[in-house]
Amino acid sequence: MTPEQIIIAAVRIAGSLPVLRWAFAGALIAIVVDLSDLWMMGWIRLGGVGNYQAFDKWLDLVYMATFLWVAVRQWDGLHRNIAVSLFLFRMIGFIAFEITGNRFILLAFPNVFETWFVWSAAQLHWWPQYELTPRRAVAWLTLCIAAKLVHEWILHGWRILDNYSATLIVEDIAKAILRLL
Repeated sequence: MTPEQIIIAAVRIAGSLPVLRWAFAGALIAIVVDLSDLWMMGWIRLGGVGNYQAFDKWLDLVYMATFLWVAVRQWDGLHRNIAVSLFLFRMIGFIAFEITGNRFILLAFPNVFETWFVWSAAQLHWWPQYELTPRRAVAWLTLCIAAKLVHEWILHGWRILDNYSATLIVEDIAKAILRLL
């Protein structure tokens, strides 16, 4: 691993820990920190990040493990059962991606676990009296799947960020705004 990868990994691991204390806020922190590697790769010049997709997916396991820990230890019923099932589904996709390196696998096995976890954490925090019935779970899960499929398609189907770093995106947006002025 390069020093750049070590720094990025340390930040991503540290960013995963708040979910152990605050499920909803910690999940949001973990997701924002997950995206921070796009910025760090643009700013840190200490050897680069080879095979970013594999590196990112391995680091994703850290925050996903903390999400799973919370779901198993603190939740019950449909929240926990669906979370565990979605985690296992994603692990099948992760293993298939590691074996093949084919990004289509990431579309076929989207990380709906993350989306379900955030929704569940929000619901349990803000609306604890809400009863999650099987019918409601199917409706919410359908929305989570749809949202995640759009996200995965943008990243892995359309590959919109493959030729950009976060810094370049901000620069391009600034240039577009300046052209309009």
